[in-house]
Amino acid sequence: MTYSSKMKTSPGKLLVIFFSVILLAGCNFNGNSQNLPKETFAKGADISWLPQMEATGYQFYNDNGEKEDCFKILKDHGINSIRLRTFVNPSDDKASGHCSMDETVAMAVRAKKWGMRVMINFHYSDSWADPGKQRKPKAWEGHDFPTLLKDLYDYTFRVMSALKSAGVTPEWVQLGNETPGGMIYPEGSTSNWPQLAQLINKGYDAIKAVSPESKVILHVDQGNNSSRFRSWFDAAKANGARYDVIGLSYYPYWLEGKPDYTLSIDDLGNNLKDMASRYGKEVMVVEVGGEDIKVQNTFDMLIAVQKKVKEVPDNKGLGVFYWEPQGARSWSHYALSAWGDDGKPTKALDAFLHKF
Repeated sequence: MTYSSKMKTSPGKLLVIFFSVILLAGCNFNGNSQNLPKETFAKGADISWLPQMEATGYQFYNDNGEKEDCFKILKDHGINSIRLRTFVNPSDDKASGHCSMDETVAMAVRAKKWGMRVMINFHYSDSWADPGKQRKPKAWEGHDFPTLLKDLYDYTFRVMSALKSAGVTPEWVQLGNETPGGMIYPEGSTSNWPQLAQLINKGYDAIKAVSPESKVILHVDQGNNSSRFRSWFDAAKANGARYDVIGLSYYPYWLEGKPDYTLSIDDLGNNLKDMASRYGKEVMVVEVGGEDIKVQNTFDMLIAVQKKVKEVPDNKGLGVFYWEPQGARSWSHYALSAWGDDGKPTKALDAFLHKF
């Protein structure tokens, strides 16, 4: 805040200034008014289940066993960035619904108030999109390809505009979620890369039209699989797809045979470096997770993953995001959270406190 040099300093005005300074100082002290510098390594969490968990009465406890806001617990464990998925017209189903534009915007506002940076993840579906399914939104069914391009642009622009109106500028925005086979089937399948690239570029244009500073991420799973990534991003380059960051998932648990992370972590590290040098892009692990019942192993894996991302030359390794660490198995039936049956985070989450 600045004041004119011509401002008269009457007692009343001095009092107003005094209390304004106190209020501003309080906001900064709580970490709620300032985001982290963009060069800060992202230690992130996708917590898109949180509104549903809270609505169903799930209670979060800190390490001392005291009830506490989940955001506070995460921040106290080193988390400085939040990833949020958004569905087009979701149901209210606990497992596969929610994540509407309005819910996502409200969560992004909460994240900003806690001084955290935000990543938005467009699934371009009414529910989960992943390597096994990329169903187009019901409202877009039957549209020809030019109309589908407009659907994607208009929806992306609308969500980004809603975030902007709420005072949130996402640092990163994902176009699609785990898209090794493309997105918005069948038109956006990798069997028709020219069309997939057009869809990607429409999304890119919509994001940049509202928020030029947001970095656009394209996201593929099996981050340890170099041939998978080279094939996909070579095709993206050949077809003129525009983006800023290469996003990787890394889940040893979901690899064939569920091998220990120690058998694939070097492949992840090599692939991160290869992607950065081959395409001249920044890279980040946008999803990672380990078994909740193997706490020490998951802790060790998270340390190793952060180390590999930090080792990418020229500071092109941007960060690591845990997928739904707070999504306790007792609520979600998901085996890869970092939360215990007692409602408290496990030691695995402490990995984000590690200083490198």
